[in-house]
Amino acid sequence: MLGIAFLLVAVLASLLTGPADLSPGSVLAQVASRIPLLGVRSHLSASDVAVIWQLRMPSIVLGVLVGSMLALAGAAYQGVFHNPLADPYLLGVASGAGLGATVAVIELPRTQSWPVDPLPLAAFAGALVAVAATFALGRSGRGERTASSLVLAGVAVGAFFTAAQTFLQQRNTPVLQEVYSWILGSLSTAGWRDVELILPYVVVSGVVILASRGLLDALSVGDDEARSVGVDAGRVRRVIVAAATLGTAAAVAASGLIGFVGIIVPHAIRLLVGPSYRRVLPLSLLFGAGFLVFANLVAHAVLSPGEIPIGVVTAFCGAPFFLVVLRQSRRFS
Repeated sequence: MLGIAFLLVAVLASLLTGPADLSPGSVLAQVASRIPLLGVRSHLSASDVAVIWQLRMPSIVLGVLVGSMLALAGAAYQGVFHNPLADPYLLGVASGAGLGATVAVIELPRTQSWPVDPLPLAAFAGALVAVAATFALGRSGRGERTASSLVLAGVAVGAFFTAAQTFLQQRNTPVLQEVYSWILGSLSTAGWRDVELILPYVVVSGVVILASRGLLDALSVGDDEARSVGVDAGRVRRVIVAAATLGTAAAVAASGLIGFVGIIVPHAIRLLVGPSYRRVLPLSLLFGAGFLVFANLVAHAVLSPGEIPIGVVTAFCGAPFFLVVLRQSRRFS
């Protein structure tokens, strides 16, 4: 109930706030007019209706999808790798997406002939290539993919892709501003096509992760104990990591690199309800969505009518939280 209320407040606050001078009553009436059987009429002009449904609403929906996916993936990674500092970019997703976006800005023409913006498509492809490389390299000496081997492979792949991205940026300095603007994250230019682009991946990934919450509880006591009750730890890890990474890659492709959501939200949920993933995962979904929608609202409000990158807002919240989590993990290690 609290998670649903938090998300609804975030959505309503974002819907009613913006540089356009629209009264809250008129906005709510316009939204109610789209709900069958209510019989509510709206008297807004066509341009005001476009502000609500073509500018504000796509940004809110995309924020819900991205925030819920990043928080859900963060909780899943922390459970799979037994690491409270794990986040959705652990396996090279960020570096691969950054390299893909850089290549798109440099090489691909941004014209109206494309059915969708090539930049998120290139970022998505780069993220998937990086994760595939991590999985290919992440075999241990016995040919198995363990938690530690995957993490180390992700660090190596991330370093390589980041180096390649830096090289391309230095060779093409005119694109630096556009690339860094994307890296810092934004939802302000979101449209319904961006929502349609990532919706299937987020839904599939979310369903797989939520369906595995009981298995994550089994993994939390150790691989050997999980095997003793009939859980194939290696297979469960592969499925959850693949689902979380696919959803994260789609989210990054649409919004840029928005950090710390996958660390802040799951840990805050654990403080409220305990460590069981049967509660942590669904609540991370709700609070992650609300958190990112609120962060986007702050990003617009601070420099209105301009905005600061949403990644800056999440970093201001996440960096102190990250240090607290790091200190606690050292205390109990």
